[in-house]
Amino acid sequence: MNQTGPITGLLGGSFNPAHAGHRRISLFAADALGLDEVWWMVSPGNPLKPKKGMAPLAARVKSAKAMSRRAPIRVTAIEQQLGTRYTVDTLHALSGRYPKRRFVWLMGSDNLAQFHRWKDWRDIARQMPIAVIARPGYDDDAIASPAMAWLRKYRLSAAGLLNRSEWSAPALIELRFDPDPRSATAIRRADPHWADGYAGPAPRDDVTHSLIHETSPGGGA
Repeated sequence: MNQTGPITGLLGGSFNPAHAGHRRISLFAADALGLDEVWWMVSPGNPLKPKKGMAPLAARVKSAKAMSRRAPIRVTAIEQQLGTRYTVDTLHALSGRYPKRRFVWLMGSDNLAQFHRWKDWRDIARQMPIAVIARPGYDDDAIASPAMAWLRKYRLSAAGLLNRSEWSAPALIELRFDPDPRSATAIRRADPHWADGYAGPAPRDDVTHSLIHETSPGGGA
């Protein structure tokens, strides 16, 4: 893989809505892994999550833009433009489109616990290093997961990732810091109509610079 391009963390999710926890783990990961920036990939839709209660894509993107302000974070709905439904296909497309970038996939331990349910999850792990960030209440499930059983032999420290002679995968980096209890679920419960505050013109994608319009749900695990 290219060893001189910018290092970009990819954090995928519904961001329904984005919140301070997303920002905190992104900045923590950026510092720990020496990332040049983080891309928040707002999914048009995720087949592992219920559609009920999912706010419009534009509202979720706008909430992410507001939460990432003045941080080395770019908000994108690039899956919509790529026309990809699954993460494995999105990552193949990104690597082809941005060959000079070095990507790291960022995920919470809640996602690692169900990673084996994702399409071609081993292929995802072979495409780029994976950094797993602790999430309250999910560590035990993540440790016992089928994906962890396979990935365990590829464990690296953050320093080990950055100092290795070749930027290659599979590689699993476990990042631990004070757990963040905030969740989008709690925000929606407290304010079911939060998306109404993000009405108005279509937002612009920070990566592709195109306007983001509503489409039928795509994207996913």
